[in-house]
Amino acid sequence: MYLLLADAVLALHLAFILFVCLGALLALKWRWVPWLQLPAAAWGVFVEASGWICPLTSLENYFRVHAGTAAYQGDCLGHYLTATIYPDGLTRNIQFVLGAVVVIVNLSIYLWLLRTRRT
Repeated sequence: MYLLLADAVLALHLAFILFVCLGALLALKWRWVPWLQLPAAAWGVFVEASGWICPLTSLENYFRVHAGTAAYQGDCLGHYLTATIYPDGLTRNIQFVLGAVVVIVNLSIYLWLLRTRRT
C-alpha cells in the first residue's frame, strides 16, 4: 500500500509541476483558474529559487521508506517520472533558469489574456 501511495504522490507532483508551468493556458478557458494557478506558480518559483525541497518529495520518500524500498527505484512509474522531475545534473543555476522560464511563460499568457479580454 505504501508503494502505491508513493507512486500516487509522484504522479501528483508531476501534475502540480505541469500546472505551475502551463496552468495559465487553462485560464484561456476558465476565468477562475488564475486564483489557483498564480499561487501555485509563486510556490513553484519560490521552491526553485530558494533551493527548498518540495513537501511532496518528502511525503513520497516517507511512503517509499515505509514500503521497504529505496526512493525512486523499482517500478515503471517511478522510473520514468522521477527522471523528469529530478533530472541528473540539476544545479542551482538551472533551477534559477527554470524558475525564470515559469515566470516568463505565465506572465506572457496572463498579459495576453488581459489584453484580449479588455477589448
